[in-house]
Amino acid sequence: MRSSKYLVTDKKFYKEAAAIAIPISLQSMITMGVNLLDNIMVGSLGETVMSATALANQYVNIFHICCMGIGMGASVLTARFFGMKDDLNLKRALTIMLRFCFGLSLLFTVPAILTPGTLMRVYTPDQTIIMEGMKYYRFIWPCLILQGLSLTCTLVLRTTGQVQLPLYTSLGAFFVNVFFNYILIFGKLGAPRLEIMGAAIGTLLARVFEFLVICGYLFFIDQKIGYRFRDLFMKCDSLMKEYITISIPVFVSDTLLAFGNSMVAVIMGHIGKEFVSANAITTVTQQLSTVLIQGISHAGCIMTGHTLGRGETEKAITQAWTFYIGGFVFGAIGGIIILLLADPVIAMYRITDTTKAVARELMYSIALIVMFQATNSIMMKGVLRGGGDTRFLMVADIFFLWVLSIPLGALAGLYFHMSSFWIYFFLKIEHVIKAIWSGIRLKSGQWIKVIDGR
Repeated sequence: MRSSKYLVTDKKFYKEAAAIAIPISLQSMITMGVNLLDNIMVGSLGETVMSATALANQYVNIFHICCMGIGMGASVLTARFFGMKDDLNLKRALTIMLRFCFGLSLLFTVPAILTPGTLMRVYTPDQTIIMEGMKYYRFIWPCLILQGLSLTCTLVLRTTGQVQLPLYTSLGAFFVNVFFNYILIFGKLGAPRLEIMGAAIGTLLARVFEFLVICGYLFFIDQKIGYRFRDLFMKCDSLMKEYITISIPVFVSDTLLAFGNSMVAVIMGHIGKEFVSANAITTVTQQLSTVLIQGISHAGCIMTGHTLGRGETEKAITQAWTFYIGGFVFGAIGGIIILLLADPVIAMYRITDTTKAVARELMYSIALIVMFQATNSIMMKGVLRGGGDTRFLMVADIFFLWVLSIPLGALAGLYFHMSSFWIYFFLKIEHVIKAIWSGIRLKSGQWIKVIDGR
């Protein structure tokens, strides 16, 4: 591999990264596109319904991020074992992951069925928003189990280079979601007008489609892993200690990140309805503008695992620096895109002038933060995680989010009543710190951990 000290010059590396990152990014773009259309459709019903959907989905987002933690934790191992051609331990890691995922799904599903009002009250004291949110939960709770299993299985399939199927599945889910959202939210084609409940049913049907395709493929068709239903009952004792050492810190880190983001939503909910609605608009825009970053992050984790699995440590280090530099470049591009999209996107919503002003300030703040967020994501959720440095990353995630971002954001919004720009900046300041910190960690070389499966 041709390279300088900090930059890979071999075109093969970039082709391999693109082959992984682009399909994953397109899949994320499709998902974000669905969320954007959902926001627009639901937003046309008014700010109360839009706020209810956004806050109800905070609980779903917590679960989603927890599942990402389980799946990404397992993928650190499956990527390394795939590079080592250790099929048995790859299956063991997948089995342990599925067991954890199913248990977590049940844990989240029960409160969504039994106490949806309580879940909504965590985020807002507004009774009208709470009532709308309870309608949404009535149909959204089955998504938790379906999404958990399909998401974690997707992450493992990616570590074996299978990125096309999840892309096509998301494309199909896009059409399922948009079609049923349209007819059920607004009562088209003879269907009843269900409004917020229609949005929930549309999402549920899309999740059913994803589950049937992804899990059906993994259990009955896939040959790279060769996993079958009977493997769910295989003995995994020999891998359990290593799985806990490597994967559980990822789960803990992402879970605390999920609860941290939920706490941010609580702060926003108590600032006011306008801030919640504005954040719902800007969040989707931010995700769409940085969608390639998610793909690069996954590529960093997978390629680092494969390279280290083959025993090519120096090559992995040079690749890591290339990803780090690329994070700042793509983050800057994302910031420019956000600035260009800000006014056109805000104009698409039927919201008050006050909410528009708040949304515009948030867009400007995000445009600044995103450069650091991109670098942080590629390194901490990608390269360093792929190197097995999961325990140290867990500590960093906990510290920077809970000791800096949440307290500073709460003070800025609820005590000092600063402008929306600075409230959001302080709520997300962890990304600035972690982008710098990840470079220091990378330079130390201590992020590469030995994984042998024995």
